Amino acid sequence: MTSLIKTPGAAVSTSSRGTYTYIAAYSAVLYTVLLIAPVIAGKLITQFALTPVQVGALFSLELGAFSLATVPAYLWLNRVNLRTATYVFTTIVIAGNVVSGLLDDFGLLMATRMVTSLAAGSITVIILTLSGKTANPSRAFGVFVVCQLAMGALILAVFPALFSQAPVSAIYWTLAGLDVLCLLVVNGIDGNALRQSIPRDHTRARVPAVRFALGLAAVLLFYVALSGVWSFIAQISAGAGIDLSSSSLVLSLATVAGIVSALTATILGDTPQRKLYLIAGYAVMSISVTLLFGTPGLARFAMAAVIFKFAWTFILPYLLSTLADLSGGGHIMNTTNLMIGAGFAIGPVVSGALIQSAGGAFTGMLMLGVVGVLTSLVCILTAQRKVVHA
Repeated sequence: MTSLIKTPGAAVSTSSRGTYTYIAAYSAVLYTVLLIAPVIAGKLITQFALTPVQVGALFSLELGAFSLATVPAYLWLNRVNLRTATYVFTTIVIAGNVVSGLLDDFGLLMATRMVTSLAAGSITVIILTLSGKTANPSRAFGVFVVCQLAMGALILAVFPALFSQAPVSAIYWTLAGLDVLCLLVVNGIDGNALRQSIPRDHTRARVPAVRFALGLAAVLLFYVALSGVWSFIAQISAGAGIDLSSSSLVLSLATVAGIVSALTATILGDTPQRKLYLIAGYAVMSISVTLLFGTPGLARFAMAAVIFKFAWTFILPYLLSTLADLSGGGHIMNTTNLMIGAGFAIGPVVSGALIQSAGGAFTGMLMLGVVGVLTSLVCILTAQRKVVHA
């Protein structure tokens, strides 16, 4: 039996190149709807006369639907042609964005955004699963992360100026246009990739259920820790007396550092040093959180923020590729997507409660961050195994 050797320098097959292109295009465009929240919030408040609570409810609904798309995917993921599914879901996303720009009723807008996000989340499930099926999963997951970060940076730089005088409909219709362009890359993937991989999976060594559980726990704890810290990092800066302009500059630099680290992980791809990279990344991330204890000055805050974002996006491709190695089936990555959504939801709530209970102090929240990061490391190292190929 011919096997693919996962090495950074290996040639990329035509099918793999098509998959990477699919991952790049869709991960950049689909996550735009979440990345434009700061840009679109003011326009929604003005057009629909919304309260901050209503705006928050809308964005929470979209993010929740994005994650909950994982649940029905258990029923269809291994049973349908992935090209056909992508065409169907993309059509729904396009229609949802077009209709969103035409509505003047907030209730209908919420319903439309929920359906649109469910379809977008369903495509994300396909992205994550296909990433784990490539010859170099770490590289594929790196592309997944890099394209989101690059689009996020572009949006923050361009969207406010480009759409400053435009109605909210212009933003939704722009998203619809970007979704149409994504249709051009769908034929690059193998629609039967998951169904074809089922016989091959029988050649893999069985993995104890506890390792699956530990791998999923690692992802959940990782996202609880990072979302809990990152959600309040601006407040930490303000509490330390750092002015808003300096803080904004630091966070912009952190975003650049995140793109650089994700690109680094993408270029390196799967290597025999993956375990070492994970240990180093987690160690650096935990150090960055400890730098935020007390009342950090500008230099220490900048170092902490930049290192935190660098480590976060460097770890993620290797964390996800480790999960992909635990199973040849699609559902491990499907469940991973659910853990990511749950971690994003839990982290800010728990951290906010800890800050409030401490009278505005950040010590408890930061301790949770350090413990979460280190526990995630222990879980993923325990879950790792050597992949056995026939």
